[in-house]
Amino acid sequence: MVWHPCTQMQTLIEEPVEPILSADGPWLFGENGQKWFDGIASWWTCLLGHRHPAIVQALHDQLETLDHVMLAGFTHPSAVSLAESLVGLTGGALTHVSYASDGASALEIALKQSAQSWRNQGLPHKTRFVCLAGSYHGETLGALGVTDQAVFSEQYRSLLRAALVIDGPDNRRAHCVGVSPQEEAAQALERLEALLKKEGSTLAAFVCEPLMQGAGGMVMYHPDFLRGVRTLCDRYSIHWIADEIATGCGRTGTFFAVEQAEVWPDLLCLSKGITGGLLPLSLVLSSEAIYQVFLGDGVGRAFLHSHSFTGNPLACRAAVAMLDFLREENVLVHNIQRGHWIERALKPLQDSSGVANLRRLGMVFAFDCIEGSGRAKQIQVQAKKRGLLLRPIASTVYLMPPYLLNEETCHWLGETLTASVLETMT
Repeated sequence: MVWHPCTQMQTLIEEPVEPILSADGPWLFGENGQKWFDGIASWWTCLLGHRHPAIVQALHDQLETLDHVMLAGFTHPSAVSLAESLVGLTGGALTHVSYASDGASALEIALKQSAQSWRNQGLPHKTRFVCLAGSYHGETLGALGVTDQAVFSEQYRSLLRAALVIDGPDNRRAHCVGVSPQEEAAQALERLEALLKKEGSTLAAFVCEPLMQGAGGMVMYHPDFLRGVRTLCDRYSIHWIADEIATGCGRTGTFFAVEQAEVWPDLLCLSKGITGGLLPLSLVLSSEAIYQVFLGDGVGRAFLHSHSFTGNPLACRAAVAMLDFLREENVLVHNIQRGHWIERALKPLQDSSGVANLRRLGMVFAFDCIEGSGRAKQIQVQAKKRGLLLRPIASTVYLMPPYLLNEETCHWLGETLTASVLETMT
């Protein structure tokens, strides 16, 4: 029997999982003819919808030549092409790519590269990390150490090396206390600098999700915070790790969220949507400065982290096809209009007494249920009856749909969520 993730298996006696037999575009199809819109792109991965023809064709082509080869001692065109494309998208600010399979694995790479690079420079005491309150970076032990969500980490606390935690910026809090998002960001930077002044000599890196903390409740904040992070990390000689697993690949409006702050981290993690959701792949983009300190005689200075399927040709080829399609079809430019259509359809929620903090960042739409997670669950149930699949985070209801939607579908999506909310409020 399958042991399902993020699930208390006991509940499946009364609420069994839903069998999905096929998918097409933004739609999922059940075994009894049901049809649901995938409103969260299957945990934020299927950016172009399911089974996108360009990616499917690329996988067929790749299978004709090479299915897999280990990346230790060998290379292949898809891994090289993907790395070149991603480095190009940073304008050369980040110069090397390490491959893995999932988001948590990418965080493990970034954490280890940061700590080992300091060791390679004769600073072995710089091994601690700083993260934001409410952060989520994955569920392997290293990633859990920089995850500030007890529901995931408490059971393993004795196994973890916990990070230092600061309160980050939150545009919702700014609104509540009557300050601008920029002022909220400045206050968070003051808290970060106070910690760096005290602990900086022992710190390896600061870790954050740029512009939005996803699993923390779609917590959105101003780009000024990232500009300040870059300045402070330089000032106190620590690395900045940008976790763009949820925020990257155009989800926030630019391919990399950090582009909106016009700064670059030392290490940047991608996963989820990088293959359009067709195959698992994650990666870390590293700066030239970090890469250089691993070079030398013998393996002691080398980065020995590896996975059996590191740089799998099929996964890399899917990612290349996804990037090509985004560029050739100007998808992120067209997403501006798609976002406006969905936002317009959600506008009636502003007048709902049970809804707070209606917000949007790129192709992410969210609000908080004043009556808490129970109300969010009711909205999820009502939406499913109307053919829309959601998965609220506590009291936060959100949409992170596939990108390739026409105007009619965008209106249907927003109107269906709105109707589901209003139904539960009456």
